[in-house]
Amino acid sequence: MSQLPIIDTHMHLWDLKHPELKWVWLDKDAIHPILGNIDAIKSVGFQIHDLWAEARFSNISGFVHVQAAIGSPNPVTETVWLTQMAKDSPVPMRIIGDCALASEKAISQLETHMQSPLFVGIRDFNAEPLLASKEINSNYEKSLEFLAKNNLVFDLDCEWPNMAEALKLANRHPNLKIVLQHIGFPRKRDEQYFQNWKKSINELAKAPNIVMKLSGIGMTDPRFTKESLRKWAESSAEAFGPDRCVMGSNWPVDRLFSSYATIIEFMREYISTYSSNEQEKITSLNALKIYNF
Repeated sequence: MSQLPIIDTHMHLWDLKHPELKWVWLDKDAIHPILGNIDAIKSVGFQIHDLWAEARFSNISGFVHVQAAIGSPNPVTETVWLTQMAKDSPVPMRIIGDCALASEKAISQLETHMQSPLFVGIRDFNAEPLLASKEINSNYEKSLEFLAKNNLVFDLDCEWPNMAEALKLANRHPNLKIVLQHIGFPRKRDEQYFQNWKKSINELAKAPNIVMKLSGIGMTDPRFTKESLRKWAESSAEAFGPDRCVMGSNWPVDRLFSSYATIIEFMREYISTYSSNEQEKITSLNALKIYNF
């Protein structure tokens, strides 16, 4: 049976020789706050042709690059750099950029991002601390309204304890496209954590404008097996349904734990109980719409 094409909605590229951009999480002495030692992926560069060398046998039909140049003076520079690189991409690319949405300059910065035809949304790492504080920030709200008005995506990092606040945010902005990254980035793998997480994602799924990104599933289970990840993937798909799920590799971060083809094949199997049409929605059709391909 031929493989359905996949739009990989979560990957990262870099070039440490770039004169303006910074990737502080890849600094020589940097320790990842969640994953710890990630020296195994700290190459000088990882660009689209490097990614394609690993992904080319998995029937990938598109990529979404998610903000990675953390520490750069101007986050729009990353969007400009990626837009130029995309000209040589073997498949179409879209860009989720960086912007501090609570800043007074946020909307101006978003408008500059939008000069790229490939720019489709924002990931802001300030979002989860704001949710945890339960504060409603007026500048943030205005930025989210701008995203919704311009059909841009809000790629959201959010652990299960903060999902109740994320649900409130989604209800305040019903026209905003929100994508929950990495199935909520579970930090632990014990049964109590799983049950808390599962209950929370099912509550979060009540907001029809939230989409689940099946990505990064193995990040905090570094010696995972196909079966150890199954309940996390299948529970995610069950909570949101085939109309509101997309797939992402989280490459090359997840290379710390697996090969590209292996993790893609695991995810293909986790959704194999759905009909062919439903599987195609998860692998590509939903992403086409959400990320404005």
